[in-house]
Amino acid sequence: MPDMTRGILWMILSGFMFVTVGVLVKLMDSGLPAIQSAFLRYVFGMIIILPLFRRIQFSGIRKPILGVYLLRAILHGFSVMLWFFAMATIPLAEVTAIAYSTPIYTTIGAVLVFKEKIRIRRVMAVVIGFVGTLVILRPGVVEISLGSLAQVAAAIGFAGSFIMAKKLVSVESPVNILFMLTAGCGIALMPAALAVWVTPSLTDTIILFIIASLATLGHHSITQALIAAPLSATQPFIFVQMIWAIGFGYLLFHEIPDIWVIFGGFIIIASTTYLAHRENVARKKSKPQEQ
Repeated sequence: MPDMTRGILWMILSGFMFVTVGVLVKLMDSGLPAIQSAFLRYVFGMIIILPLFRRIQFSGIRKPILGVYLLRAILHGFSVMLWFFAMATIPLAEVTAIAYSTPIYTTIGAVLVFKEKIRIRRVMAVVIGFVGTLVILRPGVVEISLGSLAQVAAAIGFAGSFIMAKKLVSVESPVNILFMLTAGCGIALMPAALAVWVTPSLTDTIILFIIASLATLGHHSITQALIAAPLSATQPFIFVQMIWAIGFGYLLFHEIPDIWVIFGGFIIIASTTYLAHRENVARKKSKPQEQ
């Protein structure tokens, strides 16, 4: 199978897994607090990645890097909590559409943190992405729900986590990064989760374990997609995730898809696809200088 085809299939598979995660969150039946659900997701995540423990190199981690790990764990864990809250309160398609805006915030963060140069075409792509978000939220036209605001905040938080991961990959192994994120998020969320603890039902416990498994596999699928093909080639196929979100939302939860959510989602997808293309072009241009 050609690398490009394999990369596209991995990306489509990752989208299916993440939408399935959203479906499972909506199927939970005991009304667990969002922060407790997020905490249990990482507890089960630790169980899943435990076989990797022997490959972790703790001795070589420097104090400044530990600080980055800690900050990333707090930010990422809080973002996951917001995502759980959004998933439980607004339609699946809306959560998915707003989540597409994460690369836009990542681009802004890369300019602010890494002082990356950004040219007019990328600026326009970022602006168009914001327009897509405004189309979904329609401030001043309809009342913006807490769930929508939570998902916007989660997208910004995930962007910050990605930026910190970009710093970590230059000095740390992928196994270290995965383990420290999973363990760190669990530790960061534990005090607040215990403060609002509700005993989960057996059904919710099983669902949360499956959520942790699918989320882990989803991230692995994205990694495989990026290894097989450039992000600019695989990014457009993330729109399939929107189709599944609309379909599952309608069939399982009787959520009627909002035309503005769909329209805004596709605007954001177009923007992030172009941003991925420009990043790929910039990377190719810089390679001869690095060799």
